[in-house]
Amino acid sequence: MDDLKALIRNVPDFPKKGILFYDITTLLKKDWAFKCVVEKMAEHYQDQEIDLVIGVESRGFIFAPTLAYLLGAGFVPVRKPGRLPAESIQASYELEYGKDSLEIHQDAIQKGQSVLLVDDLLATGGTAAAVVELIRQLGGQLAGAAFLVELEFLNGRQKINDVDIFSLLQYQV
Repeated sequence: MDDLKALIRNVPDFPKKGILFYDITTLLKKDWAFKCVVEKMAEHYQDQEIDLVIGVESRGFIFAPTLAYLLGAGFVPVRKPGRLPAESIQASYELEYGKDSLEIHQDAIQKGQSVLLVDDLLATGGTAAAVVELIRQLGGQLAGAAFLVELEFLNGRQKINDVDIFSLLQYQV
């Protein structure tokens, strides 16, 4: 995992002063690293009956469709407001540097379907908590939440502590 961590670029003061951004694009451009990440995430869920993989805009879209393919599941996007063409529901959340909202189509999940939430990063947990709320509103059963990177020092797990969380790379500080 240290080989993968070494590929992630740290960008200070992005998107605003005081934030250290973990840029995964430097990892993604290495074919072996992207393959390793996706295979490790899929391996963790391969024995579960996953119906849908939810990808969170925008970097969750990088991993979620590939995981859905490998797990034999469907893919559902969760997007920022106004970007989905049909009727949707919305949840708002706090970021470490502001406030935002996410939407999902009202018919994206059938009651009782097994759903895996996928995003690139678990930081403060606000985004993940909003997506968990959307999944539950539609009657989905959470199989888990998978992240490439977890910033453990921000305690994001606490906001979704009743969900099985898998993170490939953890940062203490």
